[in-house]
Amino acid sequence: MSLTDILSPSDIAAALRDCQAPDSFSHKKFFQISGMSKKSSSQIKDIFRLLDNDQSGFIEEDELKYFLQRFEYGARVLTTSETKTFLAAADHDGDGKIGVEGMKLFTY
Repeated sequence: MSLTDILSPSDIAAALRDCQAPDSFSHKKFFQISGMSKKSSSQIKDIFRLLDNDQSGFIEEDELKYFLQRFEYGARVLTTSETKTFLAAADHDGDGKIGVEGMKLFTY
């Protein structure tokens, strides 16, 4: 399974275009443009598994900075500021990592 099995390639491309410039990434806007905010809980779990590069069950800060590259090879790396903002928004228990439940927060 790949992300394009769940999300439209054109929506992914539009979301990536929207945040090409450093410090322009907004996780909320990315989820909306890419179509992730409209996906079911089950589909978000599938997307999360694809984004969890080391398959630990969590997305840690080191993985999060490469978030955009999971959608398209060659996409830019998130800046430190973007990574920390994204992590803080989804890390609801303060453990420094995002679980699937944290990712689901952006779908509602």
